Amino acid sequence: MLNKIIQWSLKNRLIVVIAALALLIYGGIVATKSPIDVFPDLTAPTVTILTESHGLAPEEVESLVSLPIESAMNGTAGVFRVRSNSAIGISIVFVEFEFGTDIYRARQLVTEKLQQVRLPVGVPAPTLGPISSTMGEIMLISLTSKTTSAMELRSLADWVIRPRLLGIAGVSQVLMIGGEVKQFQVLIDPQKLVDYGLTMEEVREAVGEANTNASGG
Repeated sequence: MLNKIIQWSLKNRLIVVIAALALLIYGGIVATKSPIDVFPDLTAPTVTILTESHGLAPEEVESLVSLPIESAMNGTAGVFRVRSNSAIGISIVFVEFEFGTDIYRARQLVTEKLQQVRLPVGVPAPTLGPISSTMGEIMLISLTSKTTSAMELRSLADWVIRPRLLGIAGVSQVLMIGGEVKQFQVLIDPQKLVDYGLTMEEVREAVGEANTNASGG
């Protein structure tokens, strides 16, 4: 078979030369129009689900937060792999879709599935990470101080540093982890409730009514 091809090519040199030139010209045109990227992104469309779970150990985060989210994502149309990372106080679930899936459609499907997830009391609702490539860079910044408390550092990071970082071109997301989130607690004394003849529900309503916004005038 190979000998016949060689013999035919030798007998039809002009046709072979013309075909070779045509392929060379076509290849040159395609090469000049093809996009060039030093690090091409070959990853499938991925939706990242972030869930903060303060006070939980990695094992608890995995069983109480990551696993329910993974179970809800399995079976979603177009999903071919679900994986997660669980650390102290944070759960990150990666939902990978088939190549060619519209990323906005994928995020919509994930959002609908998240409505079915039931997480432990006190765990905030999951949020979706920004639309970004896995080829992006991640910078880790740590705040430490010998004179400032962990709560003050967290407040500084939340209200001062984070907005400024988000204002930098090219920054897609700033995730805060650790520290002590400032909060106001109402500690109930059961004996005082009995003395004043109050119930927990009445205290809850009083606290809620003490923190309302109203227009002036």
